[in-house]
Amino acid sequence: YIKNAFLGLLPDEWEKRWVQSKHRSDYGKFRVASGRFYGDREKDKGLKATEDTKYYAVSARFPPFNNEGQTLVLQYTVKYDQHVDCGGAYVKLYSADLVQEVMNEDSEYYIMFGPDICGEDKKIVQVIFNYKDDYYLIKKNITCETDDFTHLYTLILRPDLTYEVKVDNYVAEAGYLEDDWDFLPPRKIVDHEMAKPDYWDERELIEDPMDKKPDDWDQPERIPDPNVTKPDDWDEEMDGEWAPPSVPNPEYRGIWKPRIIKNPNYNGIWVQPLVDNPEYTPDPNLYKYFNISVIGLEILQGKSGTIFDNFLITNDEQYAEDAGNEMWGPTFMLHKVKQDQDSMGYLCWSEVHHPWA
Repeated sequence: YIKNAFLGLLPDEWEKRWVQSKHRSDYGKFRVASGRFYGDREKDKGLKATEDTKYYAVSARFPPFNNEGQTLVLQYTVKYDQHVDCGGAYVKLYSADLVQEVMNEDSEYYIMFGPDICGEDKKIVQVIFNYKDDYYLIKKNITCETDDFTHLYTLILRPDLTYEVKVDNYVAEAGYLEDDWDFLPPRKIVDHEMAKPDYWDERELIEDPMDKKPDDWDQPERIPDPNVTKPDDWDEEMDGEWAPPSVPNPEYRGIWKPRIIKNPNYNGIWVQPLVDNPEYTPDPNLYKYFNISVIGLEILQGKSGTIFDNFLITNDEQYAEDAGNEMWGPTFMLHKVKQDQDSMGYLCWSEVHHPWA
């Protein structure tokens, strides 16, 4: 593994390392810049997207390697030097077979990792793996940063089929490859052959069989008004048969229902049991990639200004964490100082000395 940043920091060096794709003639252009503010003007230089609403496609090659039996750590930093609205800031890892001069959105890649933003609804960290020539997206939602600080993104892929996604050296998500990507058929499936047993009782509450209706329960809902008598001048030949008006019966108690009790035979809601899936076969090689040899930025930027820096691939998790703290940590802290000074109406030193950056 290569344990150093891929990007040459001097303006006349990066083009020696990074190859511009010629697949289309209108790709956006990168330049080396440290942005509007920074911790160290030289150390914080990175690849900055400079043109709005453009596709970008550049890549850097390194000696090929395999991650068989080893941890793979992919790490880099992203700074939105603009008020980001929509655009990808992810990187891709490719095999040695990639022809860099024609790299494009259809070029086959191994891993795609990093922030992806589109409006207010999509602010995620993409983690996509190539498995047997198909691409699989992580099933979990990982939120990315959207402010104008420099942020560190780290993907860790282990031979025990576990992974971690870290943002600013803090674990944002972790788990097992089988659980969080649909690489394989599920281990268990519903047994549709198993019918619910006849004895299975799903009724949580039942009528109390011991509760009996009182003998005097049944009373009419309405009764003749006992306070009304037939008028003296009522003529049944002229007025018909007299009947007193009806009124609600104070003795009426409604329709009798037995009280409700917990069902002593309640078995719960029937759930179809799961059985081993005959189509499932574990694959201990889910994490494995061969001839990894190219890292690329194949992205679309709405409002330009994103700066990429501190690209690192290693098999040493601690090394990556230490390198992240060393390269990114001081920059982030100075960014925070700058924000605090701005909120108080002061200018940061980087703005004073380098207003054109």
